[in-house]
Amino acid sequence: MSEETIPERPESFYAGAYGRILRVMQVLGVVLTLAALIRFGSEIAAGFAIGCVLAVVNFSWLKRMVSALADRVTDTGGRPGGAAVVMRFLLRYLLVAAAAYVIFKISLASLYGLLAGLFLPVAAIMVEAVFELYVALRRGV
Repeated sequence: MSEETIPERPESFYAGAYGRILRVMQVLGVVLTLAALIRFGSEIAAGFAIGCVLAVVNFSWLKRMVSALADRVTDTGGRPGGAAVVMRFLLRYLLVAAAAYVIFKISLASLYGLLAGLFLPVAAIMVEAVFELYVALRRGV
């Protein structure tokens, strides 16, 4: 391996994981929604698209919440406000539950699509893991 292929700062590569995961989630969401539309029809595809949007929002909120919690603990050295953290945490799940309830009332088939769409972060994280493994083996990061 040449010196040029090894990045000078592996930390910057790994710090970019969140952005890459979000981009992969967006691409996979569009591609898999189109595949669901072709394979299963509009009801399931609509539920899947809503599940993907909820998954992206939920993932972003989770990252923001964890960052804010870490900043508060490291900056002040104190304990984070328990009620606010719990409320934000529960709000994420309340949003998903409300969407599932509304979709369940409209169409059971769409609920299946919604539940499948909620697994979008899992697929994106798996893609990121494979990419990081490739980079680590190929470039020595």
